[in-house]
Amino acid sequence: MDKKHTFNFGYLIAAFLLITLFQFWLAYRSVEQISYSDVMRLVNEGKVASVTLTETMIEGHFKEPQNGKTLFVANRVDPATAAVFEKAGVQVSGASDSNWLTTLLSWVVPVLIFFGLWMYLFRGFAERQGMGGLINIGKSKAKVYLERKTGVTFDDVAGADEAKAELREIVSFLKDKDKYGRLGARIPKGILLVGPPGTGKTLMARAVAGEAGVPFFSISGSEFVEMFVGVGAARVRDLFEQARQAAPCIIFIDELDALGRARSPYAGYGGGDEKEQTLNQLLSELDGFDPRVGIVLLAATNRPEILDPALLRAGRFDRQVVMDRPDREGRVAILKVHMKSIAVAEDVSVDEIAGITPGFTGADLANLVNEAAIFATRRDADKVGMVDFTNAVERLVVGLERKSRLLGPEERERVAYHEMGHALAATALKGADPVRKVSIIPRSIGALGYTLQRPTEDRFLITEAELKDKMIALLAGRAAEEIIYGEISTGAADDLAKATDIARQSVTRFGMSGTVGQAVLEEQRSQWLGEHQVGFRPRDYSEATAREVDLAVRKMIDEAYHAAQELLRAKLPDLKAGAKLLLERETITPADFPPLQRAEEPIAAVIQEPSPADASPSPAPAAKRTRVAAGNKRA
Repeated sequence: MDKKHTFNFGYLIAAFLLITLFQFWLAYRSVEQISYSDVMRLVNEGKVASVTLTETMIEGHFKEPQNGKTLFVANRVDPATAAVFEKAGVQVSGASDSNWLTTLLSWVVPVLIFFGLWMYLFRGFAERQGMGGLINIGKSKAKVYLERKTGVTFDDVAGADEAKAELREIVSFLKDKDKYGRLGARIPKGILLVGPPGTGKTLMARAVAGEAGVPFFSISGSEFVEMFVGVGAARVRDLFEQARQAAPCIIFIDELDALGRARSPYAGYGGGDEKEQTLNQLLSELDGFDPRVGIVLLAATNRPEILDPALLRAGRFDRQVVMDRPDREGRVAILKVHMKSIAVAEDVSVDEIAGITPGFTGADLANLVNEAAIFATRRDADKVGMVDFTNAVERLVVGLERKSRLLGPEERERVAYHEMGHALAATALKGADPVRKVSIIPRSIGALGYTLQRPTEDRFLITEAELKDKMIALLAGRAAEEIIYGEISTGAADDLAKATDIARQSVTRFGMSGTVGQAVLEEQRSQWLGEHQVGFRPRDYSEATAREVDLAVRKMIDEAYHAAQELLRAKLPDLKAGAKLLLERETITPADFPPLQRAEEPIAAVIQEPSPADASPSPAPAAKRTRVAAGNKRA
């Protein structure tokens, strides 16, 4: 490693101090400091050879050395004033109002204060404008974490056993590079951690550094790009230069999609040149460094579909490690890790909590444990109990209770029938998730009531019948309102949106319509960024096919709605009894109302698929007066 030779200003300061001290020592050896009265006496005695007068000092030479010294200095005073004192026999000595130190400080201190204020104000202005420091404009902002600072190992990462197995090879290589080199194998240059937000990608990268005991360079992809052209490329070069000096080490780039987005042919017209230069520099650095020196590049993203193909080719990011949402066993392991920091009661079942939290990421489970501890603190409990975890799940799924929002008697009764319709249909249908709680207490997400359904197991495939059952359960709330009141309200807006989404995906993505056929008409949405995405989706099918899709979607929704009506009419006594109990207690569970408990043989609500010869939707019910129940949005 070549060391850069830089000029050390400390040597210059030390030399200046030595010269100053030497001059003081010479002055002390040869110059006599005397009073003004002694100067006048020596002049009268004829012992002074010559003098030099300044505004404040008298400097002179003795004719003969006095006390071994040939020079003298004295402070100058007013002669008239001195004569008065000398007549009275008083020794007169002069003094200077200032010395060299005060004179120097009087010049230096104001300059330093002015310079400090200027730098402080300029830096503040530069940071507010996003300019950063002009001096460090090309420097990397990467934070170096040594092993003692990461404080994370594989024991702290639960629910990702496959990912840990992949990354253990990286740790082994960083600890023993010769083991892999003896047969000619090389470690992958770059490893891309892919997964939805909150699954622990950053935590896993820090765990790799903690296990290997090597420096850990961490930087976000967005920190490379700023307003000055060329800054990002300079920072990439600086980051890899630091890494080469600290090898073996790990470079971790979080949110790689901010830096590695696929390049566009129109980027030059929209100000994308800076991002492209930064990406090109990163590609160049990936090709330039030798993995045998012990530099491993880790990156994380939740949007792999938008990354530039040049990043993902062999020789750059050679390996992709998927960190998906944990399964039930993974959730159990994650919950055990986070529960170590709280006092847990004996009635808490980790397996039961994992069973009611499918789809939760590691960050969600950490938040769940924290919320449960907060609930236990509110009720002044010594330990966190199962009831606290149940409340925390409700808090995260449907929001916080808003008991201050008071509903009128009619709206409250309508909400009760609406939610009981959902609950009874979900209980009767095999494909719907079981009901755990029904409530008419308003929630912070805008819901005036909710039916909490949680699956009993992780599901990776859903059958056509199960999708139809879910649609029936979603539309059962509106069906209950029409059965009881003979009219509908706006409270089913969210239910309709979800049912419509299921029907449209069944037709356009899953090929579950006999009229449209088994063809994929819409691309799969982003796997990890949720269903609601903004942007134009091109349509590559004709208007005639689009009409068939609309008719098939409408028919599926109408049939699901009619099936929900028939199911609830058969359970009308339970619907009325359940709504009455719900109005009394506001919140009930299957233990409070036995009809909500799953029977041995659930009712099978079958929806007939429209035949190819009959593509028209079922006739809609006659239009009726709509009663507005504002804000009754079901969670």
